Amino acid sequence: MLLRTVVFAAIVAFVATQIPAMIKIADQPPVATASAEAPATAQPAAATPGSATLEADARGHFNGAFRINGRSVDGLVDTGASLVALNETTARKLGFGANSLDFRYTVNTANGGTEAARVTLDRIEIGGVRVRDIDAFVLRDKALSGTLIGMSFLKKLRTFQVEGRKLKLAQ
Repeated sequence: MLLRTVVFAAIVAFVATQIPAMIKIADQPPVATASAEAPATAQPAAATPGSATLEADARGHFNGAFRINGRSVDGLVDTGASLVALNETTARKLGFGANSLDFRYTVNTANGGTEAARVTLDRIEIGGVRVRDIDAFVLRDKALSGTLIGMSFLKKLRTFQVEGRKLKLAQ
């Protein structure tokens, strides 16, 4: 029950941070020029051994080009998410077959309830940071469109901090 509550709270926190940006975008008139802002893309992290730095995007979010279990995955760092969260498509890309996912947890999202499967990721890397054995949830594709890099990754670091528009990660 506690795990459901924590997952629900993480998902609600994420959704709550996204809705104001969506409303702001919806209220803006369409732009017909080629200079319209491109969607946020994951940026490679500036790195030295044992560290990485991510720049905030136009909305203030920290997106990064991560390597999860050796595969490239764009992820959004979300301190409000208790665990790393992946969708089914990404999980399959990382080697988790449909038969190996036990969707026995129920979590609530802004789109309603969905099932989740708990997995352990071998490793997550970004820049010079490499973390092993990370707890994660796999959610149905309709409930999660991308990857959230939550506290199950961040807690394994020596430190993470925001300075200006930069997120600094260190082992």
